[in-house]
Amino acid sequence: MLLTELHQLLDDLLLGAERNPAGARANTVDPAINGLQVGCRGDEVRRVAVAVDACAETFRRAADWGAELLLCHHGLFWGTELPLVGEHRRRVQLLLDSDLALYACHLPLDCHPTLGNNARMADALGLEDRGPFGEFRGVAIGCHGRLARPLSVADVAEALFGGQERCLSVLPFGSEQVASVGLVSGGGTRDVHAAIEAGLDLFVTGDANHQMYHAAAEAGINVISAGHYRSETFGVEAVGQLLQRDTPLETTFIDVETGL
Repeated sequence: MLLTELHQLLDDLLLGAERNPAGARANTVDPAINGLQVGCRGDEVRRVAVAVDACAETFRRAADWGAELLLCHHGLFWGTELPLVGEHRRRVQLLLDSDLALYACHLPLDCHPTLGNNARMADALGLEDRGPFGEFRGVAIGCHGRLARPLSVADVAEALFGGQERCLSVLPFGSEQVASVGLVSGGGTRDVHAAIEAGLDLFVTGDANHQMYHAAAEAGINVISAGHYRSETFGVEAVGQLLQRDTPLETTFIDVETGL
């Protein structure tokens, strides 16, 4: 597949209003630069690696695997000018030396209706009666819904993240069995207040902070902070699986776990 063709396919899939209405709106308020961030010399793409973070280790492993393009959730550029010095220069140089193109998709991937981090977590839980949840600058990034049958917090953590011990923090301040769940991947700690106002039994996000503890304790709500990284593997894996299934491309997921 030509790089121009793949670039257009990803733009239509992830950033286009027809396939991703909330994501198209999110793209206008996102501090990240979404889309193709770094090109490559070659025109042909046969292998695509997907990963959460644009970092040196991910670049090296993608290049070693033979990828021509790397798709990341967290790219290199966030809407502000960064001088090409120090570690930033070395990261960019590693991409150029490897002739590896970089495509990034941040908030539009969080809120994609079928491929997004939150949609895929909702799928894993079998959430019903879903609705938008957790706004950033007027755009709903997450979702909420009801479980087909009540589960314990430990059961939810197992279904999504492989167990409570793999999560950054679990605040068990609500009912032992939960029926309603709100999901905001990544840095969604501020949305605990929206979860409390909505009367949800459980709020699931990536990050944890000190202020969230007392808000959850006083409101009597359960909170799972899975870790920013762990809550945002779902989307890039979903895109990789779609490309593997529906195009001639070969894909792989590069797991560079941070524990945070």
